[in-house]
Parts: sequence; C-alpha cells; structure tokens
Amino acid sequence: MVDPQFDRVGIWNWEREDIADEVRYAQYAESKGLDSVWQGESRLVRDAMTVMGAYTQVTDEIDIAPGVTNCYTRNVALMAQTFSTLDELSGGRMKLGIGAWWDPLATKVGIDRQRPLRRMWEYCTVVRKLFDLENVTYEGKTLNVEDIELDLVRSDASPRDVPIYIGATGPTMHKLTGELVGNGVAGGVFMNYLIPPEHNELGMQKLKEGVEKQGGSIEDVDRPQLIAVSMDEDRQRAIDQARGLVTQYIGQQPHIKKGSGIDPDLGEQVEAELGSWPATAEDIERASALVDDEIVMNVVAAGTPEDVVSRVQDYCDAGCTEPVLYSLGDNVEEVIDVFAEFNSE
Repeated sequence: MVDPQFDRVGIWNWEREDIADEVRYAQYAESKGLDSVWQGESRLVRDAMTVMGAYTQVTDEIDIAPGVTNCYTRNVALMAQTFSTLDELSGGRMKLGIGAWWDPLATKVGIDRQRPLRRMWEYCTVVRKLFDLENVTYEGKTLNVEDIELDLVRSDASPRDVPIYIGATGPTMHKLTGELVGNGVAGGVFMNYLIPPEHNELGMQKLKEGVEKQGGSIEDVDRPQLIAVSMDEDRQRAIDQARGLVTQYIGQQPHIKKGSGIDPDLGEQVEAELGSWPATAEDIERASALVDDEIVMNVVAAGTPEDVVSRVQDYCDAGCTEPVLYSLGDNVEEVIDVFAEFNSE
C-alpha cells in the first residue's frame, strides 16, 4: 500500500460509558498532533455544549466543534451567545457544526421540519451576523428576529471568528452549503458518515454548483467528514463490531438509509425489524442479521489498521479534506496513534 498523507485529522467523541474518557481522548488527540475534536449531538445523549466547555479547559491548540448540533432547539440568539462564550474560553478555537436534525426525533419533541433548507439558510445567516456583532432584524419564512445583538459590554467586544460548518447528507443541502460558503456565511460542509465514498462525488458536484453560483470556487469549501472506524487486527471482529451501529442508523435515520446505498427493499426490512424508535439492544441484534459484511464494509472503515487507513484515504480521494474519525471500539488511542503517523501537520 502506498502510504497516504492526510493534511488534517480529527476525532469524533460520543457515547462513551465514562464521560471522563471523552475528555481524555481530546487531550490525547491534541498530544499526538491531531487537528480537531468534534462532539456528537444528534440524539438525546450528552449535551455537546457542556462537554466542549470542558475541552476548552484541558486543551490548548486543538479545534473544537459540535458534530453536529441542530438549527431548531437553540434559538439563534442563544446559539450565538453560547459560541461567543465558548470562543472566549477556547482562545478562538471553536467551529460551529450545525445540521437540520432528523425525524422521528424532531417530531417527537415538537419540531416542525417542513422547510429544513430554508431554516438552515435563515438560521446560519442570522448567526453569522450576530457573530460579526451586527444589530439584526430579520423577517424570514422560518425565522423572525427584531433588534438583537450580542451584548458584550463588559467582555471581549471583538467579532467572533467562528466558522460555520453545515452537516449535509443529501444533494440539496450540499448545494445550499456551497451557496452559504460563496456568500460568506459558512466556512464549509461537515460531510456525513455511514455512507460510501462514492456518495461524496454527488455532494462535491452540488457543493461546486452552489459555491460557483455565488461567485466562489470549490477550493473555498472546507470539507471535513465524519468517518466511522472499526479497527482490529482480526478483520472479521472489526466488521462484526460495526454491524450494530450500521443496522441502527440504516433502520432509523432515513437520510442514512438513502445515502448508504443499501437496497431499498432490504432497508425497509431492517427498519421494520427494528420496530419503533428508539430501538433496544435486542431489536438491533435481531435486525443485524439482515446486514451482511458487504453492507458494513461499504459504509465503515473496518478491518486491520492497514485496511482502515486505506479506506479513509478513499473518502479523501472522493473530496474529504479532513477525516474526523469515530472509533467504534474502545481502542480510540490506537486509532489516534495510527493516523498520527500519516498526519502531515
């Protein structure tokens, strides 16, 4: 295998049994020269803002971001206020990763997602203005604010240089992201996981269309990507370790099921076998019998360290500018060590 070289590498933290491990992994990633730590927040698990606040106090250089929060549950003023504070605590290392959430979770907490693209456009536009310390009045289709601004009378009153990254899976969200980058609102896309590298090709096409529509180029769009990693010297054990997560997300997140490339009929069978959301461990184990090794390996970087590095390189060849690694096993530090060897930074 020709040795790959990654310009940047990050990690993604989420759902460790002991929250102290997540803090420790952020510190370890920084010590090994990795570039970013992203905190998951797509389900009702740990609140990313709280954990990221802890990261700001135990690290000095690594970038910190939610991967991703959503554009509904925190109003625009609160989001700008939160990241203004985190930016101060981190010494200017924050990024705002933000997505349009997903059903059925959004519906269950009373969120109307009928116009997620419009919501994303309006929300990010207003947050950017607030970061720039503008006084904002905005009348939109999903968002209305009047005469608001960050009230920084007694704190650092300089604009907040917090780049916004749009969590995108489908082609329309990629195109909208390109447009937001092109008009100076966003810094890039946070490409999703549990999809094959080939899925990036359409995303890249749509990003290019969007950014060029606003007079920019694809080089203006930063493209970190969440990538699920299951690493073990025993290749089969690595694949088996990833099967449950793949099953759960194919069966319960429609955008993942569509993007994963699974046969639609089989995807419907997996969803039916899982039953109502949220699935139990028993549901996932039962439905996993429908998800074979090929499906798992298509959407997860699974296998030996050499297998995993090679598969992550496939994502970078397809457009990713920074792999953000989610280790499905407990060997997070080993994954960091392996990729630190190939991190050009």
